Amino acid sequence: MTEQLHSLGDRPIVITGGCGFIGCNLADRLAAAGHRVVAFDSLSRAGAHENARWLKAQHGERVAIVGGDVRDVIPVTDAVRDAGAVLHLAGQVAVTSSLAAPVDDFEINARGTLNVLEALRLHNPNAPIVFASTNKVYGELTGSADVEQDGQRYRPKSPALRTGASEATALDFYSPYGCSKGTADQYVRDYARVFGLRTVVLRMSCIYGPRQFGTEDQGWVAHFMRRAMNREPVTIYGNGLQVRDVLHVSDAVDAWIGALSRIETVRGQVFNLGGGPTNAISLLELLNRLAAIEGQYPQVTFADWRPGDQPWYVSRIDTLKAALDWEPRIGIEPGLASLHTWIAERFGASNLSRTGVRA
Repeated sequence: MTEQLHSLGDRPIVITGGCGFIGCNLADRLAAAGHRVVAFDSLSRAGAHENARWLKAQHGERVAIVGGDVRDVIPVTDAVRDAGAVLHLAGQVAVTSSLAAPVDDFEINARGTLNVLEALRLHNPNAPIVFASTNKVYGELTGSADVEQDGQRYRPKSPALRTGASEATALDFYSPYGCSKGTADQYVRDYARVFGLRTVVLRMSCIYGPRQFGTEDQGWVAHFMRRAMNREPVTIYGNGLQVRDVLHVSDAVDAWIGALSRIETVRGQVFNLGGGPTNAISLLELLNRLAAIEGQYPQVTFADWRPGDQPWYVSRIDTLKAALDWEPRIGIEPGLASLHTWIAERFGASNLSRTGVRA
């Protein structure tokens, strides 16, 4: 799909959060296809410095690393002023962090996104922008009374919901993180309607894959895998029956580039981006798969449910499939295998528990 971006000419594609997990995978794919990329990143998260070095080693001058924070108007404006397109992934990404520091969460996710939108509106209104939203804009969606146990997973009692939550699902922001991302989501949508910007919103479910430095608060698939590989206990908040649809990062990158490639036909629209019902998995089911890979069931401890955790969430992705002629290609088994290979190569069998990934 990258060949369809010829209309950008030699102008760079700016990726805010370009040294994060999804951002660096996008930067890698675009640079490999010959596009100039600017990775605008605060470099504050674990793994960001390493991803920046990896991008430079892979692509040299084709990728520029620009340190900056989306909360600062002038650096944001300087970054996007001459952009051919903007892929906006910079953000505070954890519900738990939003509970600890809701004002910071708002400033990064809501105000930071508004800064990017205003910079484009005032200085580069023709540049398309694709925004990383979240399934958390739909809120809890199902409470404990709305789901029933089916083996080692929950399923909704409502048959209509079992095919996934569509974009028509009512918004119900839950947790400071849900509120800040939901605010940004609606601003991006409205800047298309009111100011004519060429925007697309992608409400993402659980993305996983290589270059993900998972933590307990975010990136749970990689976090569980790293803990299992290092023979360390995994903490499950709740009972482990909660379900998510997961999507390999390579498929996610295809969708992001597809949205940018077809901006004239999808501008102003909102899409769910996830693995869909065929790639849904519960926490307990993931542990079983990790046991099969490692030859040993992970150590598990259980703790109380955390605020904002959804017992069941699966994206309905029919709209995105039709709009982009896209669908997930990498199933859970090969997807986990690719992540396992990367973790083993990156951390080594004797070094998996080390957290000093910024050095």
